[in-house]
Amino acid sequence: MLIVPEHEIADLMTREAAFDAVEAVFAAMAAGQAYNFPVVREALGHEDALYGFKGGFDRSGLTLGLKAGGYWPNNLETKGIINHQSTVFLFDPDTGRPRAMVGGNLLTALRTAAASAVSIRHLARRDARVLGMIGAGHQAKFQLRAALEQRAFEKVIGWNLHPEMLPGLEEVARGAGVPFQAVELDEMHAADVIVSITSSFAAILGADQVAPGTHLACMGTDTKGKQEVDPALLARARVFTDEVAQAVSLGEAQHAVASGLIGEGDIQTLGAVINGDDPGRRSDEEITLFDGTGVGLQDLAVAAAVVDLAVEKGVAIEVEV
Repeated sequence: MLIVPEHEIADLMTREAAFDAVEAVFAAMAAGQAYNFPVVREALGHEDALYGFKGGFDRSGLTLGLKAGGYWPNNLETKGIINHQSTVFLFDPDTGRPRAMVGGNLLTALRTAAASAVSIRHLARRDARVLGMIGAGHQAKFQLRAALEQRAFEKVIGWNLHPEMLPGLEEVARGAGVPFQAVELDEMHAADVIVSITSSFAAILGADQVAPGTHLACMGTDTKGKQEVDPALLARARVFTDEVAQAVSLGEAQHAVASGLIGEGDIQTLGAVINGDDPGRRSDEEITLFDGTGVGLQDLAVAAAVVDLAVEKGVAIEVEV
């Protein structure tokens, strides 16, 4: 079995490689060549932590495995390590033997950012110039870097519940040569693309705070009860997701479906757009929304890519099992 430690990931996986891996697995899912296993996600009753498993099998890439991990909200403050902790395990689909164990923290951040970037690439208007960010935590910086590469953005506007965290986003934007402005939520109406990445359990962005023609990537809702936007916004938008069943059960769509504002049949997969089976955006006035719930196959795709790179560069550790 091969081990790729967390500290090696930054030198192996690029945003471009993560984008390619996630885009390919979305396409494989839509083509029926890859599927996710049911998600297990539970509150431990210890350290206020959420822990779970996401896994799947991609026949086209012969990738089988799971990611184990979750969210420990006290980590950063009490232990000086990030709150999200995870590890990816890959198995040989021909024999079931373990193939690799890969540090999953940076990979999770990169694949989550890649998923929203793929949605922007395929669904945002070509003339999008203003990027809005809702949320300014650890993951938001990854989201911003990846999003800025998808269009010729001329300005970034940002909102966060704790505005003192926004300078972190401003640093990323200015590093990319794009001006940044802190705004109130009503001013999100000026954005052509909005990325939300929070841990909220109540709607933050209202339906009337989004302009026609906007593309939204809602990336924070991945658990029952979590919510970032008004369900009425999904009723106004054409909704896309990574996996429909997961979006309805634990994604942003859970609230709109429960309220009867949309049905499961109103939600399309982003993979169908990538494959050319769905037109995606149909007009410059249409609001598009990507409900990024985060599927296990994304983790497996980027982990498999990083294992190949680790072997190529001679940094993978081989152990007997």
